[in-house]
Amino acid sequence: MSSGHFQWRTVQVSEWLFCLSILSTCFPIKVYPIVFLVSSIISIWETKSKTFPTWALFLTIFSAYALISFGFHYGGQSAMIANLAKLLINFLFLFSAANWISQRDNSRLLQLINWTLHLLFVLVFIQLLVYHQALNFRLLAGSSSSGQASMLYSANLFFWGLDDKNMFGARIALLGFIYILIPVIQLNRIKCWRIIAIFILAYLSLSRTPIVALLLGCGYLLWASSTKKYRIIILVLLIAISPFILDKVIRIDQLTASNDGMGVRLVYWKAFYEHFLTISPWGNGFMSAPSFLSKYADFYHGEPHIHNTFMTTYLELGIIGFLSYLLFLVYFIKKCYQQSPKPHWWIACFLPLIAIMCILYSGYDNDLVIYLLLLSLFSMLGKIDFGQIKIGI
Repeated sequence: MSSGHFQWRTVQVSEWLFCLSILSTCFPIKVYPIVFLVSSIISIWETKSKTFPTWALFLTIFSAYALISFGFHYGGQSAMIANLAKLLINFLFLFSAANWISQRDNSRLLQLINWTLHLLFVLVFIQLLVYHQALNFRLLAGSSSSGQASMLYSANLFFWGLDDKNMFGARIALLGFIYILIPVIQLNRIKCWRIIAIFILAYLSLSRTPIVALLLGCGYLLWASSTKKYRIIILVLLIAISPFILDKVIRIDQLTASNDGMGVRLVYWKAFYEHFLTISPWGNGFMSAPSFLSKYADFYHGEPHIHNTFMTTYLELGIIGFLSYLLFLVYFIKKCYQQSPKPHWWIACFLPLIAIMCILYSGYDNDLVIYLLLLSLFSMLGKIDFGQIKIGI
C-alpha cells in the first residue's frame, strides 16, 4: 500500500499500540511492559475468534513450569521477580498479538511498522553517533577487543536502544533484518540500500553479534533469490571482504581470550557440558545460571544466563522446560510455514534468530517476541516467489 493512499484516520488504536510496543523497547526508561500489557488487552478485546494453536500450548507449559520453579526457588531476590514478570508479560503479548494478527487485514499495519522502523533506526544512528563522537571517532576503524568495544557505551550518553553492546547489537540485527524484508513482502524486491544501512549500524555498534546474524540472513536471502551470475558475484565479494570482517569485526584472533565476549561464552559452555550430570533433570531452578556459573566456570563475569537460550533453559528448567520451549519454537515455525509454504523464505527468516539464540538470549526477551510476531505478520501477507524477486538499489 503506497503512502499516497494511506488514510491516517482509519488507523486503529490497536495498530498504534503495536507500533508503540516496538518503539517502547528502545526507551531509556523501561516502560515497555506497561505498553505490552495495554496492547495485549486491546488485542484480546478486538479479536473476535479466540484460537489456541499448538505452539501456544507448549508456550503455556513452559511458562507454567517457570512459574512453579520460581515458587520453589524464590528467596527474596528482586531480579527473579523482574525476570518472571518479563517472561509472563512478553509471552502474553506474543500470544495475544499473534491471535490478533491472524484474524485481520495487516497491509496497513505493515506500512505503519515500516515507518516505525524508519524512525527507530534514525534514532539508533544518532545514538551511535553520539557515542562515537564522545570518543572522537577513534573506534570507527574497529576495536581490538570486546572490552575496548564496550567502552563505547557510556551510561551518561544513553538515550535510545540498549546500554549493553551485545543486546543492542542483537536488536539492530533482528529488527534490521525485518526492515530489510519488508520491501520483499510489499514489492517482491530486495532494496540494497536498506542492507547497507543496517550493516553500517551493526558495524558502528562494535558488536559482532549483528554482523554474524545479518551475514547469515542476508547472505541466504540474496543467494536464494539470485541467478548463477549474481551468486558468483556475491561469493567474490564475500571472499574480498572476509579478511576485514575476520580481523576488524569478528576479531578472530581474540575469540578465545578470557576478556573477549566469545571467550567468555566458550568458558561458560565448557562448564555446562563438563558438569551436565550435576544438573537436575527437573532443572536447577528459575534464574539459577549465575550460581551454577560462579561455582563451575573457570571465571564468571556476572551474566544472568549462559549466553545460549537452549543451555540456559535446560539448566534452569530441566527436561520439561527445554522440551516445551523447543516444541513451542518448532510449532511456531510450522505455523508460519503452513501460512506461506516457502522453505527458502523461512530459512532466511529464522537463521538470524537461531544464530543469536545460540550465543545470547535467555529465551523470553522482548526482541525475540517482537521478531516472532513480525514473522507471523509476514506469514499472513507473504506470497514470496524467489524466482520473481528483484534486487535493486
